Amino acid sequence: MNIVVYCSSQAGLDEKYQQLAHELGTWIGQHGHTLLYGGSNAGLMHITASAAHEAGGHIIGVIPEMFRHRLDPVCDEAVHTANLGDRKQYMIEHGDAFVVMPGGIGTLDEWISTLAVMTIGNDDPRPVIVANIDGLYDATIQQLADMTRSPFARGKNLARTLVATSSRELIQELSGLTSDRASQSLQDR
Repeated sequence: MNIVVYCSSQAGLDEKYQQLAHELGTWIGQHGHTLLYGGSNAGLMHITASAAHEAGGHIIGVIPEMFRHRLDPVCDEAVHTANLGDRKQYMIEHGDAFVVMPGGIGTLDEWISTLAVMTIGNDDPRPVIVANIDGLYDATIQQLADMTRSPFARGKNLARTLVATSSRELIQELSGLTSDRASQSLQDR
């Protein structure tokens, strides 16, 4: 499973965010999944990728030309894109599940863009899990809920966002997804 992780490349973040990134990366690697992320060698991006790499996961960094010099050395594969928009498009096209970690405006943009693409195909089953640590995304989650109930929202996929408020909840959501996927795969045989 390709798990796309959107998160901050900001250095020096609080230990709780670093621990969350480490636990997520470790889980991805231990379960044999592929991490697909922004490819940067800094912040939560690097911590998640390093942990996944150390735990045996496959790492694909998707890096825009302007950040080529920041390509994370733990990447098994590097996908070079012309710009941030192309990076986002590649990640959305190749992701099986999406995790939104703490981050800034870029992370928020990736999350909302992913949901926007998913609303085009109403039957898009891919989940988006948001690590809403310390209520960082409370207002956005509320806005999405309000929009889903409004006459302006198209498609049910705005409601595809699953919310986790701790690393334990995040791992439980991911574990449930991979269990569901394994069951579905056996039924399809």
